[in-house]
Amino acid sequence: MKEQNQSIDVAINQDLSERGGRLFNLNVDIKLPCKGITAIFGESGSGKTTLLRCLAGLEKETTGEIRVKNVEWLSDSNVVPTHNRRVGFVFQESSLFAHLNVEQNISYGIKRSPVKTSSKTYDQIIELMGLNKLLRQYPDQLSGGERQRVAIARALLLEPDLLLMDEPLASLDIKRKQEILPYLESVHEKLDVPIIYVTHSIDEVARLADHLVVLQEGRVIASGALKDVLSDVELPLQLGEDTGVVIEATVIERDSDWHLLRAQFNGGDLWFRDGGDTLGQKIRIRVLARDVSLALSAHTDSSIINRLNVRVEKIQEMNDKSMLLVSLSAGENKLIARLSRRSAHQLNIKEGMELWAQIKGVAILR
Repeated sequence: MKEQNQSIDVAINQDLSERGGRLFNLNVDIKLPCKGITAIFGESGSGKTTLLRCLAGLEKETTGEIRVKNVEWLSDSNVVPTHNRRVGFVFQESSLFAHLNVEQNISYGIKRSPVKTSSKTYDQIIELMGLNKLLRQYPDQLSGGERQRVAIARALLLEPDLLLMDEPLASLDIKRKQEILPYLESVHEKLDVPIIYVTHSIDEVARLADHLVVLQEGRVIASGALKDVLSDVELPLQLGEDTGVVIEATVIERDSDWHLLRAQFNGGDLWFRDGGDTLGQKIRIRVLARDVSLALSAHTDSSIINRLNVRVEKIQEMNDKSMLLVSLSAGENKLIARLSRRSAHQLNIKEGMELWAQIKGVAILR
């Protein structure tokens, strides 16, 4: 594994004793960016939490190499103990002390930090996580989402080189998840700390991640920029109805008469329902393969208002022998269309062909 600054390098190949006494082999060799959010995605039992525990130094028999920002955490000759790794960890449960209020719970975490936390940093994190009015509250007075915000603040105030989050929304209902997601986005936007985020929710991946690692039975089957991994129809990602892409765009127009906004990206523009986004705002758009149909010409006699001129990049068979996935390029962005083999035959669709993608639904990730 080559040394390179400003990256997270992990090379592990070993048998680990998992829950229930099952012997589990983790074989990982990846280089991750040292900025933004990297999502570790996969089904239960794929090795997501084990990988996180190895990074934190919680798996005592871990062998291999781990290097964060060119600082060696693990090698054949050196093992940095957990308490000496500049790492913050947020679990599924907030793990707050019931007899301490919010401020005391956070202070307890700060005492463990190898660096002295400044009052400016403290105020910034408390404000960022919206905890100013909750500091005197006790855990049993908080909602599940509020408790997780306290746990995240406590981890951030360690001023870690790496923040690990193990399915932090898994124990929350849909309403609480929607409440806490904007706070996670704020951490992403305003703090310069890399986050490794474990989840089995593709919705969380699409909304939060910059980089995506897909694990399957302890092996990495995909790793790369989010939009590249999601748009690769050759990958064995079994997303079913959730197969689709994420496009980053900028809001450029508001049509007040029809309550619509238009967002532009390299490859075209799309109209969507006006949800209050401001002109110039950067947004993420999710387009599912099931919502993309193909046509040989730009039909204007249709209820579909979003049409993009695209080029066929690849045609991939599915497990369902009657269906195909078609990878399409629109400028620097990709779309995926799911269509029947019969439709593809009737349109005589081939790689390299130019045609029109008709987009029936657009979801703004917020």
